[in-house]
Amino acid sequence: MKLTVYRLKLPLKHAFTIARSSIETQSSLIVELEHDGVRGYGEVTEDSFYRHSCDSMIESLKRVAPDSLDRYLSESPADLWPMMRDETAGDMFALSALDMAAHDWRGKSRGIPAWQDWGLEWNDGVDSSFTIGIDTPEKMIAKLQEEPGWRVYKIKLGTKRDIEIVTELRRHCDAVFRVDANCGWAADEAIANSKPLADLGVEFIEQPLPIDASREDKQRVYRESVLPIIADEDCQVFDDVQRCRGLYHGVNVKLCKCGGLSPALQMLKNARRLGLKTMIGCMVESSVGISGAAQLLPLLDFADLDGAVLLADEPCVGVVVDQGKIVPSRLAGCGSDLNHERLPEFLASPPVVMG
Repeated sequence: MKLTVYRLKLPLKHAFTIARSSIETQSSLIVELEHDGVRGYGEVTEDSFYRHSCDSMIESLKRVAPDSLDRYLSESPADLWPMMRDETAGDMFALSALDMAAHDWRGKSRGIPAWQDWGLEWNDGVDSSFTIGIDTPEKMIAKLQEEPGWRVYKIKLGTKRDIEIVTELRRHCDAVFRVDANCGWAADEAIANSKPLADLGVEFIEQPLPIDASREDKQRVYRESVLPIIADEDCQVFDDVQRCRGLYHGVNVKLCKCGGLSPALQMLKNARRLGLKTMIGCMVESSVGISGAAQLLPLLDFADLDGAVLLADEPCVGVVVDQGKIVPSRLAGCGSDLNHERLPEFLASPPVVMG
C-alpha cells in the first residue's frame, strides 16, 4: 500500500468572502491510497479559522503506521476509524481526507459506489445550493446572474447591510434563498433579521451566532426566530449533534470537521433520530471532496455542495453539480479521479510519498 499526498493551489473564479475571511485561491491536500492497482482519493482544505495548515496535516498523516494503513484498506474504514483518529493525534482535518480515500478505495475495489457499500439508496431529490460570497450588492447580483438556473442560492451575510443585500438580490431572482451569517450576528440581530428575511423568501438561517455565544442566547434565537436555524460551526463532531437539540432546527455536517465519511454517516443518522434536519456542507474544494460528500445524499434534507463550481480550474473529475442537480459519477467508490497529466499545473510543492 502506498499513500501519496498532493498539495494543491486551486484558483477561484472570484474572490470568496465570508464574515471572517476572504480567499482568491484555495490550498488543498489530496490524499491518494494505492493498492493492487486501485487508487482511492480523499481531500481536505487548509483552514486558518480551525488552525489546520497543509504542513500540519501532512505531519499528522506521517504519524500513521504502514501496517495500520494496510488494515484500513483490508477491513472496514468505519470500524478502524477510532484507531486512525488516535494515529493522526486527533487531527480531524487530516483524518477526513484519509477516511474518504479509504472509502473510495474500498468502493472501487468492489466496483460499487460508496453509498451502495453503506446499504443506502441514491436520492436525487435534493439540490445543492450555489453560494454567493459577501461583496457589494452590485457584485453579488453579478455573481448570481453569472450562475442562473439554480433552484437554491446560499447568501453569505454578516455585514451592516444584510437586509439590503438580500432585498437587492431578490429583485433579480425568484429562487429559494438560504442565508449564512458565519457567526456574524448577535442574538437580537438574528431575531430581528429573521422576519424581513422570511418575507424575502429565505428558507433558513445558518449559524447566526458565534460558537462562544451563551446557551441562553442560542435558545432565545431558536425560540424567537421566524426562520429555522441550522448549526454549522456549532456542529463539528458526533457529540455536538445531541448538544444542538433544542438550540437548532437542523445541523450542517462537514467532513473536515468531524473526521470524514465514517463519523458523518453516524452524525446524520443520529440527527434524524433526534428530529433534526440534515445537511452536508463543503469548503471551496475540488471534485474529489465534493464527490465524497455527495455519497451522503441519501441521508440529507439539504445540500451545499457547490465548492468545485466556485473554482476556475482543477485537475480532478467526479460527481457533477449542474445548476444544483447532483449527477452521480460513473466511477465506483466516491466517484472521483485525479488527472495526473495536469497535476503539475496545480502543485504547490512536490508530492509526499508515505508507505
